[in-house]
Amino acid sequence: MFKAVVSIRLRPSILDPQGKAVMHALSNLGFGAIAEARIGKLIELSVEADSAEEARSVATSACEKLLANPVMEDFEIDVEALEPAV
Repeated sequence: MFKAVVSIRLRPSILDPQGKAVMHALSNLGFGAIAEARIGKLIELSVEADSAEEARSVATSACEKLLANPVMEDFEIDVEALEPAV
């Protein structure tokens, strides 16, 4: 069993209205040192697979078919083995 952590972010060329709203709020709260905020998604998948490569392949397919919009979003996948439950 593997855990695939998928980070999905808007492509840099895509406007991020949520990020702009967060930036405005942070500025109003005195966080002037923060130069930019962009909002994304983090998805954790438990994948039954024989290898990390197979788990990554399954997660990549899920991203391409459902989880991420390939026109507007980029994604990164980190895969780690899960320890068996004791």
